[in-house]
Amino acid sequence: MKEKHSLERNIGMPQAIALYIGAVLGSGVLIVPGLAAEMSGPASLLAWGFMTLLILPLALSMGLLSAKFPNAGGVSYFVTLAFGPKAGSLVGWFFLMSVPIGGPVAALTGAGYMTAALGWGDSVRITIAAGMLAIGLITNWIGMQVAGKVQIAVVIAIIAVLVFSFAAALPRMESVHFTPFMPHGWTSVGQSAAILFWCFIGWEAVSHLSEEFKDPQRAAVKGVTIAAIIVGVLYFLSALATVGTQSYLRGGADSSLVWIISQPLGSWGGFIAGLTGLFICTATIIAYTGAASRVAFALSRQGYAPKWMGSLSERYHTPTGAIRFLLACFTAVLFLYGSGLLSITTLIQFPNATFILTYIGGCAAGIRLLKGHRPGVIISWISFAATVAVFPFTGWAIGYPLVITAVFTIIILLSHKHASITDLSEVKTSQEKSKVI
Repeated sequence: MKEKHSLERNIGMPQAIALYIGAVLGSGVLIVPGLAAEMSGPASLLAWGFMTLLILPLALSMGLLSAKFPNAGGVSYFVTLAFGPKAGSLVGWFFLMSVPIGGPVAALTGAGYMTAALGWGDSVRITIAAGMLAIGLITNWIGMQVAGKVQIAVVIAIIAVLVFSFAAALPRMESVHFTPFMPHGWTSVGQSAAILFWCFIGWEAVSHLSEEFKDPQRAAVKGVTIAAIIVGVLYFLSALATVGTQSYLRGGADSSLVWIISQPLGSWGGFIAGLTGLFICTATIIAYTGAASRVAFALSRQGYAPKWMGSLSERYHTPTGAIRFLLACFTAVLFLYGSGLLSITTLIQFPNATFILTYIGGCAAGIRLLKGHRPGVIISWISFAATVAVFPFTGWAIGYPLVITAVFTIIILLSHKHASITDLSEVKTSQEKSKVI
């Protein structure tokens, strides 16, 4: 018989690998190779090579913690163990409030590729985005076993298209396209590396699903290692194809992969590229919706979120209260975008700082919690230093976590005040009863 406040352990190794890949291999693979090549030319491959090597410590820092401390709270739980419940809950809220904006942004981005390829309008884009978000919510409501299987199919489709795009690019790759190798100097390579960092964040999301791993030790460490290698290779091959064909100069920096696919397939190329955008972003939505609903469930279980967020489906044993919360948030964000009050450019900047702060908190926790595992501590330090270096570049978006922190502090103070009043009234009641006796 299942415990009332526990989640089912039904995520196997294949599902775990697919969820990791889906969380990390976002829409950036369609855009960033071209942008990096435009910024530093063929030398952008050096930045990609460096980040491909860095990807393993970034992934393992979260994988090792998930293996040792599997919990639906994920990074929030790790920070709680390392620095106390208040710090952990605040980090949990950072992550939780990133997804209600990040999910619709991913959906609008993926839908945008399809509508651009077929010449459809913005209303169709919003409708497709709503459908993608619905898929993410429904698959997580039915359960992570189903979500994992859907994710496997989606990730296989993504890998097939990306491998095809590289194969299609091979006949068009010429050595002359790699010269001059460094047209804008070493500084541009560093700037490219800073942009590429965004492509490799996402490992922290799956840590929130670790409580549902059938075998946390195996899935979290071996699974994340396999996923990191696959993601690193796919990103580097996409970048190599972009530079080798100079598609970033011919098709545009932000649509270089579309150009590569369109060459052998003609008009169908744009459709397939648009479909790839849908698949990639849907995979990201499934992973992050699952992660956010689990962290909301964990926060409610700890008393740092409303009780209704911790309610579970009797049939599927999934956090329906948290999923309803995400549904309301997704609807509100799509409405704000559709009404023209917020652009996707503005929306995309809000979750940047909160995502990075979540990662910083997880890496800091790893430094403390993995003390008996020297490689784990070194890996956590590398990841911590890399994320701290990137954080200042978030700009005005730093204001969003500051607002979350302020609201969280007020709630904590009010709850303490309420607790003090309750305790005082109980003392008075006890004294009155003793007088009567």
